[in-house]
Amino acid sequence: MPNDTKTALLDSAERAARTLGFNGFSYSDLAEDVGIRKASIHHHFPSKAALSIALMERYYQSLESACAKIDLEHDTGSTRLAALINTYYGALDDGQSLCLCVSFSTSTESLPSEVIDQMSRFRSMMLNWLSAVFLLGKEDGTIENVADPALEASATLPMIEGAQLAARTEKNPQLFDSAMKLLLSRLH
Repeated sequence: MPNDTKTALLDSAERAARTLGFNGFSYSDLAEDVGIRKASIHHHFPSKAALSIALMERYYQSLESACAKIDLEHDTGSTRLAALINTYYGALDDGQSLCLCVSFSTSTESLPSEVIDQMSRFRSMMLNWLSAVFLLGKEDGTIENVADPALEASATLPMIEGAQLAARTEKNPQLFDSAMKLLLSRLH
């Protein structure tokens, strides 16, 4: 049962962090959502710092798996990039939410250095994956005008993250779609 409680706490904390930000929830909020005593949370996560580290570790694994699944299901650079964009679009939850890393990015001054390190690790993984996608798209001709795959990745990840922020701020997922149109127009 402790593992189920731990998973429930992580799920609740991730939902809260993605909709309210790191500073927008407390252990009391989590205890109420999961149906346990606040003190019980400390058994699994002694501090909010420990909880946030666990959240980023789990999020890293989740997106790494999602990218591996995209690689298995899509043969071209363009379809892989489109699938990633759809993944980020889905995380918007109709403009109510952000992906965890984007949400945490809005409150870096409150995050422990270990979480900042996890976010950097996450971004490095995503940039490497995107570089490989752009290289594939250049080689298979499904992404137009790829000069340098690493530079493309370095521009694309912040573009996707910024599109999420704009859509979340306005609670309008169409802003995400608008921000992605130019990039998507390069895909064949």
